[in-house]
Amino acid sequence: MTHKKINVADLPDFDMAKYLPDDEAIAEYLTIVLEENDPAALYKALRPNAQPRFDTIARVCNALGVRLVAQVVPTPNT
Repeated sequence: MTHKKINVADLPDFDMAKYLPDDEAIAEYLTIVLEENDPAALYKALRPNAQPRFDTIARVCNALGVRLVAQVVPTPNT
């Protein structure tokens, strides 16, 4: 059996917005991206090869009607 190699550049662009039907889903998606500490994931959803910048994230959140909230990260009891 031969396997055809897939060129990543030939894959269609993935638009996460198509899978976020409402404000609740948008907020949940952004929370997951932030919890995974991978801001590039949000940028990839907006534009391939974009460089992450916090001010852009803030503007996108504002446009989507969501707010970033800082929370204390619980530390395990030692």
